[in-house]
Parts: sequence; structure tokens; C-alpha cells
Amino acid sequence: MTETTQTHPTPQGGSRPRSPEFRLAADALRGLRQELFTDAFAYDPLPRMRVDGFLTRRLSGRLRDYAGWTPHAVVAFAGLLSASIAASAADGGDISSLLAALLALIPVLLVLLRPIGAFWFSLIATPFAAVFVDSYSDWPWPTGSFVAHLVVLTVAAIRTGPRAAAWMWVMMAAYGMVSETVLGGGHYASNTAPMLVVSALLLLVVSVWHIRRAAAQEVTAQQTVTEHERSRRTLLEERTTIARELHDVVAHHMSVVAIQAEAAPYRVENPPPELERAFVTIRENAVAALTELRRVLGVVRAEDYEAPDAPQPTLADLDALLANVRDAGLSVDKTVTGAVRELPQGVELSAYRIVQEALSNTLRHAPGASARVEIGYVLGGLGLRIVNGPLPELSLVKPSPGAGHGITGMRERVSMLNGEMTAGPADDGGYEVTVFLPVPALSEGDA
Repeated sequence: MTETTQTHPTPQGGSRPRSPEFRLAADALRGLRQELFTDAFAYDPLPRMRVDGFLTRRLSGRLRDYAGWTPHAVVAFAGLLSASIAASAADGGDISSLLAALLALIPVLLVLLRPIGAFWFSLIATPFAAVFVDSYSDWPWPTGSFVAHLVVLTVAAIRTGPRAAAWMWVMMAAYGMVSETVLGGGHYASNTAPMLVVSALLLLVVSVWHIRRAAAQEVTAQQTVTEHERSRRTLLEERTTIARELHDVVAHHMSVVAIQAEAAPYRVENPPPELERAFVTIRENAVAALTELRRVLGVVRAEDYEAPDAPQPTLADLDALLANVRDAGLSVDKTVTGAVRELPQGVELSAYRIVQEALSNTLRHAPGASARVEIGYVLGGLGLRIVNGPLPELSLVKPSPGAGHGITGMRERVSMLNGEMTAGPADDGGYEVTVFLPVPALSEGDA
């Protein structure tokens, strides 16, 4: 014996689940009510067409504004054509022709404002339009109503969606069957089958258009998300690189502090106990800070990352960098202004990396152009200016497109030091990067 799943009330007031067939039918009726009856005559005007396409954006002034009304003009023309066909097929004089034309024209114009309402109006107006037709062969769709209803159905399907279009086609089929069965007497032939076939083909084309449009929108949205994630990942990678380098710098200084604190009591003859305890505390805090620093920075290190054996580069190593760049084919000059002094290692490292990345960008994006590096030791900080000339017209090497990660990395380094940076095209057609890195006054006094 099969188990039933239909809902029935029980003496205890409970209920059993309904059958899948019942739920399917209920969902279908709910979808029909939502698509064709809920707010069927809601005001939903057809928006203007976008004018940024391949052809429309080449129009000028008033013509471009008028181009936005192209869909409205096409629908209006289709309505006038339907009205003309209906008037020519009408029988009974001018009044009959006028009424037949209006019954074909009104639903087509109404679809511009209320798509679902226009469908219902066209379907209801069809049997009334048949009264004015002198031929018994066009049943239940008179010639004018045939064309008008196809126009209304197509535009309404474009504006609503495939599901609503399917329900409209079902209602058309139901109307055709009822008309042939109940009111079909005395008519030689029925055009319900041609109507359903032609309308099904039109709705199929519209559904494919909707699917392709939705897929294109999804791809665009996914590309936007991907680009955002790529930028975010690039930013995190740059911050990770900076964190690794700064870890090496800070770890070196903290190690020096710990060693000096341990050795300091032995350099003083008979140091007081308070001094010894102070140096012990300094060493313990330095070792603890170094341990925590390594634990936290270890999170951002890649598994295959190895700390460099040599010290991190500084501005003193800039000449070697420029020589390496010249060997790669870039003509570069360096100018230093102000009193050269030793800066904090973090500033020296960031300045070196900024110059390095700017020159690398010149090699990629402007091969054959010359470059100039200007370093200014000013009161309160360090100024950098890296500028390259325009790309030579007769350059044999083509520029290599980049992802913009270099500029992102430079901005991260400058932001980390609370500095300022500008990057953009120069007046001569080249590119210019200007940076100011502030240096605390205490470092200046120590220097």
C-alpha cells in the first residue's frame, strides 16, 4: 500500500504533508497570480535607450537625445501598422474601421506604460475586434489583432522576463482553445495554431536574449568582484613585503639593544644594583619584544620565505642600483641636494625601494626613454623625484603593460611612513613620481 503525503486534518489538530503534485500545482497557481495578476496594471513606463553604443555615441547634440526614444518610435510604428491592417480588414463602414483600428492600436501603445495590462487588454479586445471582420477564416484572431497581439506579447516579454512570457503564452493557448470550442461555430478555419507557433518562436528569441543579458551582467559583476579581489590581494602582498623587510630592520635593532643591555653592566666598575636591574629589565623587554615581533610577523611570511643574509639596502646602495639599470639600457642621472645625512633605516629602505620600483616602471612602460632621480635632504624629511621622458617615437622595444602594482606598493610605503606622494603624467609626455618622507626631529639631531 502506497503512502499518501496529502495534508489532512487530524483529530489532534495536526496535519500531514501534502503530495508533491499538490505543491507543484499550488506553486504554479501562485506564480500565475504573481506574474499576471498582482499589480497587472502597475505603471511601468518603458525607459529610454542608452546612447553610449557604437553608433549612438557618434551622433551629436539633439540627434543623440532623440536616439534614446528609438524603442518608443518602433513600438508606435508597429501599433500604427496593426491599426492600418485592422482598419483595412474591417467591414461595415468608417465607424467599424475606426473601432477596429483603435482596438489594435490601444494595446500596442499601452505596452509602453503597463506591459502586463496591455497583454490583458489585447486579449480581451480580440473577440470584440472579430465583430468587425467580414471574413470567417480569421478566427479567433482577426488580422489586425493578430499582428497587434504579437507586438504586445513580444514587448511585454522583453520587459518582464521568460517566466511571465511563458504564462502569457499559456493564457493565449487557453483563450484559443476555448474560442474554438465554444465560439468556433460558423468559421471556416482557425488561426490559433499559427498564432501559438509564431508567438512561441518570438518568445524563444526573447528568452534567449534575456538569458544572454543575464549571463553578461553576471560576468560583468564577477569581473568587477575579481578585479576588486585582485587589487585587494595586491595590496596585501605589498603590505606583506613591507612587513617582512621592516621585520628584518626592527629585529636587527632590537637584537643590538638586547646585546648592549647585557654587556653594559660589565663596562662599569662596581655598578649599583639599581643600574644592573635596569639593564636586565631592558634586555628582558627587548628579548620579549623581539620574540613577539617574530611571532606576529611570522604569520605574514610565506612558507618558502628566507630572511636575507645581507642587510637591507639603503640610499648608500643607490649607485649600484643605477649602474644595474644602466646596464639594462636605461639612461639615468642622479642629483642630490642638501646635506647628506644618515636617516632611519626604515626611511632609507623605503626610499631605495621607491626609486627601484619607479625605474623598473620606466623600463617596462617607456623603454628607450631617459630618467632622472632627484634626492633632496631637506629640513624635516627626505624628498624624492623620479621622472622619465616620453617614449621615443623610433623605439624598437614596445612597452610592457603592467597591472599597476608598482604604484600601489609605493603608495603603501609612503603611507606607512606618513608621507606624501603624487604620481602622474609629466608636462613633456613622460611620467613623474614625487615623494616626501618625513623624518622625526630626534633622528635629525642624532644625525
